[in-house]
Amino acid sequence: MDTKKFSFYKYQGTGNDFILFDNRSLSFPKNDTKLIARLCDRKFGIGADGLMLLEDDESSDFRMVYFNADGREGSMCGNGGRCMVDFAHHLGIISEDATFIAVDGLHSAQWEPGSVRLQMQDVQNIKEKPQYVFMDTGSPHHVQLIENIEAYNVHDEGKRLRFGLYGQSGSNINFVEQLGNATFAVRTYERGVEAETLSCGTGVTAVALGMHHLGKTKKDTITLKTRGGILEVGFKAIESGYTSITLKGPVNQVFKGAINIETSR
Repeated sequence: MDTKKFSFYKYQGTGNDFILFDNRSLSFPKNDTKLIARLCDRKFGIGADGLMLLEDDESSDFRMVYFNADGREGSMCGNGGRCMVDFAHHLGIISEDATFIAVDGLHSAQWEPGSVRLQMQDVQNIKEKPQYVFMDTGSPHHVQLIENIEAYNVHDEGKRLRFGLYGQSGSNINFVEQLGNATFAVRTYERGVEAETLSCGTGVTAVALGMHHLGKTKKDTITLKTRGGILEVGFKAIESGYTSITLKGPVNQVFKGAINIETSR
């Protein structure tokens, strides 16, 4: 084994934090699950909700490769995608407009200083149950209305539903309280992190669509208040579901560093 020094960048989008590497050289050992989990560990590593690699792509500006904090490659991450667009701008890969490939397909985005608007995939299948709705917005999401969200035990209830209702593969669990005509408070238990995060981009997207689907709002632009900040979801309702879905919110490069990582010869 050889040891190589890698530069990394720490980003956050409404408190959802990530470690980013420029992996256009394909030198990062991304099959090392234990390494990625250790880097995301808040006591023994850099600390983050996830880790992302920016790689070259022939058909778009770049490829986004996302790993959960447990070290496993994950499904789409909305806040991660927004941070990745800002990172691509920092590297000089894009200017204001971007297209990139993620695990769920092609995305477009618009960059401006301190903020990114991300185009999400269309959503056609929303399952409505007596106590909740379920959909896939790039990642699977359970959306459940509750009262007194600040006092709610999100960790225990989220964990119970994540495993008890959805099995080992699991789902992200979102708890929602309506604050106004088009404003909702959201708290999310994220699979892969196995804890509540301060924000979840695909989660607030699911909440916005779910609340419109249930008739809780007639607006097509929704404000979502998370513990890490405010996000905005816009969409167009069509007969088969929702299209033109966008996620907008703040992004911030927190710091840059370097770390020694063992790589294969």
